[in-house]
Amino acid sequence: KAVEKYNLDNYYEQALNLIVSGKAREAFDLEMESDGLRDRYGRNTFGQSCLLARRLAEKGVRFIQLYHRGWDHHGGLVKYMNTCCGLTDKPTWALLTDLKQRGMLEETLLVFLTDFGRTPKINKNGGRDHFPNVYSLAFAGGGIQGGQVYGASNRKGTEPSAGACSPADIHATAFKAMGIDPLTELH
Repeated sequence: KAVEKYNLDNYYEQALNLIVSGKAREAFDLEMESDGLRDRYGRNTFGQSCLLARRLAEKGVRFIQLYHRGWDHHGGLVKYMNTCCGLTDKPTWALLTDLKQRGMLEETLLVFLTDFGRTPKINKNGGRDHFPNVYSLAFAGGGIQGGQVYGASNRKGTEPSAGACSPADIHATAFKAMGIDPLTELH
């Protein structure tokens, strides 16, 4: 079966129209929000990025990815953990609260994850190294029933003991929340 060729011109045109349209300019203008709301999200890069994500979602952007640098603690975990949590907890709470108050949370799927887990033991540098065997992630909104934990690790945190999932399972959960049959083949 021959591989389909995609005409990317249409996608480039859509992207350009989004960037130059009045709706996009308006979405990127965070000054339109009250100082109180901007403060709730936090006056830092990640906080204002979360606010921008909400504004883009309101304007119809269907996929938004946020990235927070600084969680790769191979050393100095104790020193940096409070800083990283402080920079992400407040904006994450504000985003979830804001989406819920605006009636957008049930239609917006949020996925909080990393590329892999961390070693259960602290290394010689006071940090944790890459460890793909066990890791955590969180889903919110998008019809996901909140307040539940799925899966568990063994006592040492080295292997799953219940509800082991793969990246394919994570994708299937996201697909289902978006109304896409997880068995659909995309070419």
